[in-house]
Amino acid sequence: MSATLPDDAAASLSAAAVDVGSMLPEADREEQLATRAAWLYFIGNSTQAQIAKKLGLTRLRVNRLLAQARDQGLVQIQVTGRLAGCVALEHELVARYGLKDAVVVPSPADAVQIRPLIAAAAGHYLSQQLHDNMSVGVGWGRTLRLSLASVVRKSYRKLSVVSLIGGLTQSSAVNPHETASHLADIIGGQCYYFAGPAFTDSAESRDMLMNQPMLRDVFERGRTVDLAFLSVGDLAHANTMTALNLITDAEARSLQAAGAVGDVCSHWINTAGDVIDHPLNSRAVGLSPVHLKGVRDSILASGGKAKVGVIHGALVARYANRLLTDEATARQLLALK
Repeated sequence: MSATLPDDAAASLSAAAVDVGSMLPEADREEQLATRAAWLYFIGNSTQAQIAKKLGLTRLRVNRLLAQARDQGLVQIQVTGRLAGCVALEHELVARYGLKDAVVVPSPADAVQIRPLIAAAAGHYLSQQLHDNMSVGVGWGRTLRLSLASVVRKSYRKLSVVSLIGGLTQSSAVNPHETASHLADIIGGQCYYFAGPAFTDSAESRDMLMNQPMLRDVFERGRTVDLAFLSVGDLAHANTMTALNLITDAEARSLQAAGAVGDVCSHWINTAGDVIDHPLNSRAVGLSPVHLKGVRDSILASGGKAKVGVIHGALVARYANRLLTDEATARQLLALK
């Protein structure tokens, strides 16, 4: 059934946007416009041209506002049908790895779209797990950052968010601090994070930093979270770590030679899930993945051919007991001996 607004109602909506919007800060005005445009488009079934006319904007401006509404999680689209093949893979993954749950999304034709598809499912899944009086530990990566657009905006009582690793020294959308603080803002939680880099220059400076009272407090909070929300990194060419200059190409090759297939919370593991003996692991600031074994619920969201080895390692080592991935990755995981 189509739902459209009468012209007089639309005119009132446009006038209200101008009157109220003029009294709001710029960021709030932008969000209000994006919300109004999204409501007219998705609920009111208006075209972009009609919205532009009603709100006194250009069609290009309306298009950007709709994109903004999706990116900020103001609009959340759910596909409720589940493919039988994906459901079967979910059951096989649970049985193979002893998981509490698995969610498998159809793999896109374009591999570039794997990350945003998994991220959308992960944000929705995380929303279902949240409740009052809990603590949530957050890892880092592009998948987790993208997933926040699908987390339902809602305030919880006495909920805390803890970043499980150190941050970046340069501005980046995937900075662990930014991911944790943005999630805390979405769900009305208190945020705690390691006030230090992801890697120090030596094991000694790492130990000195981790012995600071403020960081010890965050470390203990990380060890006792009720739920961990994680992704994993790989060592394929142009991986996130090297792209952000956290490790050099030479260090990446050295990690591979030592048997590493990727990282969990900035700690490098092999296909068995063991944290390998490598200098970078002694310089990592944050929670070692071995402590994730004691977390009641740990969600791992990741996919793609390059991630199969590290996902397998994280699951067999029990660093995660809930998995969100894509169909092709699920099949590759199940094909491993």
